[in-house]
Amino acid sequence: MKTNTFLEKLLQGAPVEWKTLGEVTLWDKRFQGVEGQEKVLSFVHVSAAKLKSLAVENGDITLLSTGNFEGFTNREIAEEFINSAEVITIPTGGTANIKYHNGLFVDSGNLLASSTDSDLYDLKYIYYFLKNINHIIQGFFRGSGVKHPSMPDILKIQIPIPPPAVQKEIVRILDALTAITSELTSELTLRQKQYQHYRDQLLTFGDEVEWKTLGEVDFFEVNSGGTPSKSNLDYWNNGNIPWIKSESCNNKPIYSANNFITEIGLKESSAKLLNPKTTLIALVGATIFKTAFLEFTATTNQNIASIKSKVPDAISDKFIFYYITNLYNKLKLEMNNYGMLNLTTLRQFKIPIPSIKEQKRIISILDKFDTLTNSLSDGLPKEIKLRQKQYEYYRDLLLGFDNLK
Repeated sequence: MKTNTFLEKLLQGAPVEWKTLGEVTLWDKRFQGVEGQEKVLSFVHVSAAKLKSLAVENGDITLLSTGNFEGFTNREIAEEFINSAEVITIPTGGTANIKYHNGLFVDSGNLLASSTDSDLYDLKYIYYFLKNINHIIQGFFRGSGVKHPSMPDILKIQIPIPPPAVQKEIVRILDALTAITSELTSELTLRQKQYQHYRDQLLTFGDEVEWKTLGEVDFFEVNSGGTPSKSNLDYWNNGNIPWIKSESCNNKPIYSANNFITEIGLKESSAKLLNPKTTLIALVGATIFKTAFLEFTATTNQNIASIKSKVPDAISDKFIFYYITNLYNKLKLEMNNYGMLNLTTLRQFKIPIPSIKEQKRIISILDKFDTLTNSLSDGLPKEIKLRQKQYEYYRDLLLGFDNLK
């Protein structure tokens, strides 16, 4: 049996009871097949569409959805729909997206629960425990099509109940770790907005610079890739040539591939071997108009176009990448109805050509922002990932009561 000295030290020999979720919570619905529901809570609910219509900037009342939508409203707009309580939520349908809230809120589509006795059963402690077994709760969502929670099963889940002081200490530690990650995530969002602002400024040009179209063959090479026949295993088995699909285009550099073709697959298809420092752009699909900057030799399928400078002393490949990437929102807005981008249209794109010195200055600034906002080996994403691992480590220790049975 594994030992959990961290939790044992926190408990200091105090006993741990086990109670069902139904014993420690009250709900706002009487569930079929569940006995002993002495009291049912009452809350106001609205439709999902109504919830979103209540959202305002600078609101101070939380909008609780069943999914990832997050927003706020105010009393002036939502007066008749406002609830006030400490609750945990489980969606009435979909996935087990469990949430916690304490204060004013408007709800849509959730089952809401409070503690039967907040002095004995800390609701946020219960929330953290349920989040830690989210996969088990998800297993109790059943049905064809939209799945719904089987509450008779969910309410039978066993909850470890240490003394109230220990519950509060566990909540305090997990709250502190969550706050660190939230602060880093907020900072990352701010830095990403800064990055976009500076990128827009640095990559906005007028008549003061020369412009070239991507179709000018003396300056650019623009091609699309290809897919060797999947029915010919000689094109794929034991392949060692990286082959990239459009899903890899996410407006970032890429350093590796998940798929590979053989030499004969390359030779007998329209796939082309591309050098490092090539800009890729998705021509179709979910990532249409998104780019990638190839950091290794590879091939692509026909849903990707490649752009390479023929005059690197005058036109930097990395500058091309940053400029095309910055067109993403414009392209999405203006060309979304096209369904796909083709080489003819792509070759009509105009690229500004400032001096190579200015290009290098711009690249240097944007590289720094890119590292800060996107790099998993440096910058904020790395720190967020490390803090998330730290949270998960202590969460597993603090809620690892099974090892004490």
